[in-house]
Amino acid sequence: MIRLTDVSRSYRTRHGSKRVLNRVGLTVHRGDKLGVLGRNGAGKSTLIRMISGAELPDSGTVERTMSVSWPLAFGGAFQIALTGLDNLRFICRVYGVPFEDKIDRVDDFAELGRYLREPVRSYSAGMRARLAFAISMLIEFDCFLIDEVVAVGDARFHQKCLVELFEKRADRAMIIVSHDPGYIREHCNLAAVLSNGHLSRYDSVDEAFESYSAEIA
Repeated sequence: MIRLTDVSRSYRTRHGSKRVLNRVGLTVHRGDKLGVLGRNGAGKSTLIRMISGAELPDSGTVERTMSVSWPLAFGGAFQIALTGLDNLRFICRVYGVPFEDKIDRVDDFAELGRYLREPVRSYSAGMRARLAFAISMLIEFDCFLIDEVVAVGDARFHQKCLVELFEKRADRAMIIVSHDPGYIREHCNLAAVLSNGHLSRYDSVDEAFESYSAEIA
């Protein structure tokens, strides 16, 4: 289970403090497929980073009783001075996973070629995202966090990502943040709307759509 209780987060801007999350509450159980709708800038990525542990709330608590991925294709944890291969070794060691038999899988999936053995600082944003996604598929998390990034790369790579996530790991919990209602409808059976720092959860995906449609209208 994942439980957020009264989670708040603010950032400093040139115009003063901006509260992105305001006493947000959320509970996700094993196997849930929760979609979070919100406009650009609503705080969806902040929410997903809080759940992953990549960022801490100003107040409130985040409880996790199941293993949670980093935001898929989020490459912020990479050591850019190291090669992609060295980052793979490091992450596998952190999670206690042997890496020797994973190198070919990552190489084939990420399609980085010789760049797998080059420093990550030389990667484009898309290359970092492909590497992060490939590595994330090596760790069998109970819950996967998806921040609208499975569309990285071309259509063929996108399809590979969908198969890995939604077919091979159909039994896992997932939290998907998006501003695309169609994407949420396709992959989720639960939905919430993030607006003005508040997260509203609905009994059905259709109800969440109605609320989100009224907001963007």
